[in-house]
Amino acid sequence: MSIERSSIVTFAGNPVTLIGSEIRVGENAPNFEVLANDLTKVTLEDSKGKVRIISCVPSLDTGVCDAQTREFNQMASNLGNDVEVLTISVDLPFAQKRWCGAAGIEQAQTLSDHFKMSFGTAYGTYIKEHRLECRAVFVVDEKDVVQYAEYVPEITEHPNYEAAMEAVKSVKKVKN
Repeated sequence: MSIERSSIVTFAGNPVTLIGSEIRVGENAPNFEVLANDLTKVTLEDSKGKVRIISCVPSLDTGVCDAQTREFNQMASNLGNDVEVLTISVDLPFAQKRWCGAAGIEQAQTLSDHFKMSFGTAYGTYIKEHRLECRAVFVVDEKDVVQYAEYVPEITEHPNYEAAMEAVKSVKKVKN
């Protein structure tokens, strides 16, 4: 049975229930299975050895999610090949592919959690009431340890981009 957490985040001012445990800095990042735009399975293990920015959004077709994905895509272009940006939503892979083509997203990989809600359950971002992901950002180092975790308190607001980037820079500095 999955853990349910209430009053952690709101959606348009209304409290929602999150399914799954809260992920904390210093914990090992749980594995998950999501789908790429071509319907191939993708797991956390697929990018082992790299620093991962995991940007979790409710839907790419909304203004804040669109902006968040574009922001991390832009930031990724300056981070080098040892950093990977994974944007996870419950949008269907076909919709994600269409959105990426229209938005010119090349650095961030969009991944769908629609089928199994594997990521949402593992990372505690699954919104029970809407079968969506909440807005969250995680930085996972090359050894799969969580170095940054943010659950945005109000889903319609932006994450703290600067704090996430500082976490990435800190990991890269330690590594070099």
